[in-house]
Amino acid sequence: MNMKHLPLALALLLLLVTGCQSEASKAPPNADGLRRVKLQLNWFPEVEHGGFYAAQIHGYFREEGLEVEIIPGGTNVPVIQQLATGRVDFAVANAQQVLVGRAQDADVVALLAPMQNSPRCIMVHAESGITSLDKLQNVTLAVGESDTYVDFLKQTLPLTGVTIVPYSGNVSRFVKDKNFAQQAYTTSEPFIAEEQGAQPRCLLVAELGFNPYAGMLVTRGVVLRQDEELARKMRQACLRGWQHYLESPDATNEVLLKLNDEMTPEALNYGVEQLRELCLPDGMSAEQLGQMNAERWNKLAEQLIHVKAIDKQPTPIEAAFWQP
Repeated sequence: MNMKHLPLALALLLLLVTGCQSEASKAPPNADGLRRVKLQLNWFPEVEHGGFYAAQIHGYFREEGLEVEIIPGGTNVPVIQQLATGRVDFAVANAQQVLVGRAQDADVVALLAPMQNSPRCIMVHAESGITSLDKLQNVTLAVGESDTYVDFLKQTLPLTGVTIVPYSGNVSRFVKDKNFAQQAYTTSEPFIAEEQGAQPRCLLVAELGFNPYAGMLVTRGVVLRQDEELARKMRQACLRGWQHYLESPDATNEVLLKLNDEMTPEALNYGVEQLRELCLPDGMSAEQLGQMNAERWNKLAEQLIHVKAIDKQPTPIEAAFWQP
């Protein structure tokens, strides 16, 4: 059964009717007795996934008795659907995806939040004179229109003279057109645009108050209920991977260069510097990395209700995330 392109609600219904189980949970141990699981990324391998690859490269998965297949993502990869329907047991997603998924009866739960602050920004040209999001006007703006942050922007900002177009996944048009703005992550696109001769300015969406946890390790609730030890081991290995990557990224970046030929050593080094502040803001210690709290989740839920991404406050909000 190929459920990749089905709407989430229909895919979940088919899952219940057919009794489809997780491919990962059915996989036999490998020759070394390691449990095989799959981790689905939300994008092509980049610094935002550095900690997960570090866990693989430095043997932290193996030390927890796991053999983890990391599956690259890309444009429009249905991460929550892949997870909720049991194609994988773990995935990388942002907090708003978890709450929207849960509102659609997807039993998904966050385990680890490496990025405390969202890297999401709107990238404009410095020459445009636009210095804050409330001054975003008279430009063509490329965004993924299905993203909830876009609904938040539309309801929060006047967007006078702004024409919204689909995001292409690269910076080529931005570099050529001074009246063009686009969504970006502070860890990657600004550096790439600057390398190609542009002078980008990043306007953080978080500055408007929309600041969901990003790049989280997510699983299904059934994993926690039936195999909490697996979730605990996966979380611990990924946590160690992120701690290692932020401290010493070189070995992992060498692997990322091989996996993503659009990256350069300079771009990866730039990305890591940005990540350190996103993952460990305001003097947070490495031991505190990845922690979450109900207050942040509640605020996000209220914002999603405001933009009509979900209908009501999840109860209890603690069901959306888990920390041992």
